[in-house]
Parts: sequence; structure tokens; C-alpha cells
Amino acid sequence: MTHPTALTLRDVTHTYDGRTILDGVDLTVAPGQRVGLIGENGAGKSTLIRLVAGLEEPTHGTITTPQDLGYLAQDSGLDPRDTVGDVLTKALAPLHDAVAHLEKLAHDLTNPVAAQAYDDLLTWATHHDAWDADRRATLSAQRLGLAELDRDTRIAQLSGGQRSRLALAALLTRRPECLVLDEPTNHLDDAALDHLESELVQLPGALLVASHDRVFLDRVCTAVVDLDPSHFGTDGEGGRRFSGDYTAYREFRLESQRRWEEAYAVQQAELADLRSAARTSTSDVAHNRGPRDNDKFIHAFKGARVQKSATRRAKDAQQRIEVLEREQVPKPRPPLRFTGRFASNGRGAGSVRVRDLVVQGRVRVPRFDVAAGEHVLIEGANGSGKSTLLHVLAGRLAPDAGDVQVSARRIGLLGQDVDFVDPARTVRETYRATGSEVLLGELGLVHPRDVDRPVGLLSEGQQRRLALAIVIGEQPDLLLLDEPTNHLSLALVEEVEEALVRTPVTVVVASHDRWLRERWTGPRHAIG
Repeated sequence: MTHPTALTLRDVTHTYDGRTILDGVDLTVAPGQRVGLIGENGAGKSTLIRLVAGLEEPTHGTITTPQDLGYLAQDSGLDPRDTVGDVLTKALAPLHDAVAHLEKLAHDLTNPVAAQAYDDLLTWATHHDAWDADRRATLSAQRLGLAELDRDTRIAQLSGGQRSRLALAALLTRRPECLVLDEPTNHLDDAALDHLESELVQLPGALLVASHDRVFLDRVCTAVVDLDPSHFGTDGEGGRRFSGDYTAYREFRLESQRRWEEAYAVQQAELADLRSAARTSTSDVAHNRGPRDNDKFIHAFKGARVQKSATRRAKDAQQRIEVLEREQVPKPRPPLRFTGRFASNGRGAGSVRVRDLVVQGRVRVPRFDVAAGEHVLIEGANGSGKSTLLHVLAGRLAPDAGDVQVSARRIGLLGQDVDFVDPARTVRETYRATGSEVLLGELGLVHPRDVDRPVGLLSEGQQRRLALAIVIGEQPDLLLLDEPTNHLSLALVEEVEEALVRTPVTVVVASHDRWLRERWTGPRHAIG
């Protein structure tokens, strides 16, 4: 039983597949601090989380973590052979054991050793709120939409969303001294999100979380660490940490980018002037004009002075060039920008008409209409059937009853789960296999350096980008997007949202993303 300690990273560097993913990361997260990790897809967020969780060893540097550390992976990390009851029992066991042991120690407090052990264990149990563990387990199960699950159900039988929520419920019940979470808000509806945020804000330990959820970052995190490279760092002074929420950092980052671009332009202009000055020679002095007959001495005298002055200026310029080149402002890397090419190629937009749709045990939709060119947001709690409805509209799931009419020459579906048939195939080969007439580079979704990498080596966010590129490359008349912001970088999410507003294609979006929903201006349809 330990007391809360800080999570520390010192000069952590990690290379993978011949590429440097993380370079010299320094970070301290003290008890009570909640740090959000952000950055482009592939910047190393999940890698850093795995390193802290002890699943991988850094190539260089040191990581010190509290002994009592809880980790949530994007795929839940649960053993598929366990049952729901096994997971919850394991989470509760150390808390139950602590309470039972305290009761035993309480009978022998006259013994100094037992008294000290009692005090230490009491501190630990209080920190973990051990006496309230069963109530918290029940509450978390209810708020995370797991109350109806049979405790004998195998993990292998659960959906990806159910697994993630069960793993999260177990962690919130156990209340470890340090939590490291990778995209914990995926698969959560509003009630579950409120519960998660409330629990995390009350945790006395350290929290490190990688997230794309902008509202979550604002409500929970006390600081932000941006893994994208910047000349001025995350804090504007070369450091990694920005104290404040995401909204404040978003404005600060835009200003920092502007300062970086301005500093680079100013320095390049100065270097150009200095290099020109360094090339100056006496051949430029009195060019094409020789001395007059009575002025040869004066001409030679002045020429020598001019030569000396020009040499001095050239030397000074060269010295200044050397200083600037040693302290050179790196060229700002242009961000990968999504072009928003949801074009319909003049084919028109699709439409949808649904009456009395039933998929037994999954969804009931009495009426649902989407006009050509309309953009509709589907809302509903976990399990209400949003994903099922999209799969019916895409023709991938047959309804048990009802009338479904979809008018579209081509339908594009971006599902919640990305699964590529051949992970060994490169990004370029995977995209070309679709037969799309749209060049992959035209979409701005996949970085040129990644096009010849095997799909299986991409991060989840990069795989999600490729899946989106494939859907858009098909140039659909009807675009069906299931949780389109999951796993995507914050910058890309905002670009996708802007593109959805402009596109003439008919769009149906199912999303829990509160930031997207708060700013949605089109029609909404609630199910469940």
C-alpha cells in the first residue's frame, strides 16, 4: 500500500519501425493534476500512453510511475475469456481486502507495528474510498449502460463499446493512484460522459489522458500537452505543458503558429540581406570608372579605405550569418489539411425514406426522412440503435420489418470500427484497390510519408483517416458517418465538420460528440 506519488517522464525517446515517434519528452503529473494529451494522428499519443502503462519500454529515457496504476486501452485490454463478473470482482478485491484487513488490525492497536500498519492502510483505504466501492461499482455500471449485462457473460461476447465501458467502470471503481487513459470517451453517451467527468474530477491521484473530445478536455483537464512539434513549444516558451483547458490552448496555439511563421519569415529576410552584404567587394566601388590624371593618389588612398570597410562589413555579415544559422528558426511545417472533397460529380444527392423499421432487439424507427442534399444528425443513448440504422440504410443489414427506401447511386458508410482485410498491404495499395478515380493525395487525409507503410503499422487515428479517405474516394451520393470524430485529431475533426456544412452530398451523421452536436445547424433525429 503506497501513498500518492507523481508520474514523471525524463527525456523519453521512442523509435518504431525505423521512425522516431517521441523525441525527448519531459513531463511530470503530480497527484491531483489532470493532463490531456493532444496532437496529430501518428504524433505518438497512444505510444506515450503505452510506455507509461509499462506495455513497452522507451528507446531512451526514464519513466517513473506510482505502483498503483490503472490503464485503459482503446480496445479495452480485457481478457476475452473473463466474464463481466470476473472483471468487477478483480476491481473490488483489493478494496474489500483492505477493509477486512483494517478490521483485523484494529484489534491490536497497542502493538506499535500493527498501529503503524493500520495507519498506513487507513490512509490508502481512505484515498481509494474503499468503503464506498460497491456502491460506486453499481453506479458506474448503471451510468455507463452496463446494468443489464449478465455477470456470467463472457467478454468475447460483448461489443467493442461494451468492453470499453466495462473496463472504464472497473477502473472508476478501483480508483488507482494514477490513471492513464487512451480515448476514454469513445462509445459513451451523455449520461456516461457526465459520470466519467464527475469521477475523474474528484480523483485525488494523477491523470494522463489522450483524447480527441474537446468538451471533455475543457471540463476535466487542468493542463494540455501537445505532441505536435512547435518552435515555441506548447507553452510558447519551448516547454511541453500549457496550463489551462483546451479552448484556451486552441486560441493560444493559433497565435503561437502565427508567431512561428512570422519569426521564420523575418529571419529568412535578414539572412538574405546578410548573404548579399557578405558578397560585396571593392569591384562594386567606382565600377567602370578609373582615376583622373591628377587623382591617382587620392583614388588609391580612398580605394584602400573602401576596400577595408567593405571587407569589415562582409566579415561582420558573415559572423552574423553564422550566429543566425546556429540559432535558426526551423521552417514551420505546413499542417496536413483535409480538402473536404465530398463531391457528388453532378450525379445529384441521395435521399432516404423509412417507415416502421424494426430490427428485433436493436432498433425501432417509426419514421425517418432525409431529403436530397440534407444533412441530418442522429442522436440517442448507447444501445438506442443509431449504428444499426446506418447499416440498414447502407444495405449491410436487412430489417425484420418495415419499409426502407434509399435513393442513391452510391452509398458511403464510415463505421465505428475500422478493419482492413490485409494489414500487410500498404496504404497506397489499400486505397488503389478501391478503384477510386480520386487521387489519395488530393484528399489531405494521409501524410505522404505514410503512403508506403503497411496499414497494420498505422495508429488507430491514421487508420481512421484512411477509412474516411476510402469512403470519400468512392464519391458517394449518400454519406453515412458513424461517430466520425472518434480517433481523429482535433484539427482534422474541425476541418471535417466545416466540410460537412459545405458539401452538396446528402449526409447522415450519428454522433455522441458534444462539440459537434452543440454546433450542428441542420435537422436532428432522435431515436430510442
